[in-house]
Amino acid sequence: MKKEDVKVGAIVSAKSEEELTKPFIGKVEKIYDNSALLAITHYDPADETAISDLNNKLVVNFKNLKPASASTIKNSKTATLSEVKVEKLNKVKTTEKKSSKKSDKKAVKKNTKKAEKKTDKKKK
Repeated sequence: MKKEDVKVGAIVSAKSEEELTKPFIGKVEKIYDNSALLAITHYDPADETAISDLNNKLVVNFKNLKPASASTIKNSKTATLSEVKVEKLNKVKTTEKKSSKKSDKKAVKKNTKKAEKKTDKKKK
């Protein structure tokens, strides 16, 4: 494509000479002198790790861009903004925490008293 044909917000098909192994589809976010910044929207599953490392963005030379077709979009994986897995954690009751702290303190006091008694016996 030529620079004049590329518009911000346009959906284009592209290939990367170095970063990715398969063609992908992206939305033009910014236009430079000889290239455009693309937000990757659809890609081949083989490039999933590389795309994640690139934060779903890539600068591509105009010569590697062409208008996206509907068939290209169907055969690719859709990029997700976040694939973070969230799990709900169980809350521990504060009364359980307090009681366990109290029992720990009692155990320390008991052991300290035993140690003191032993040293007293040795002194006698």
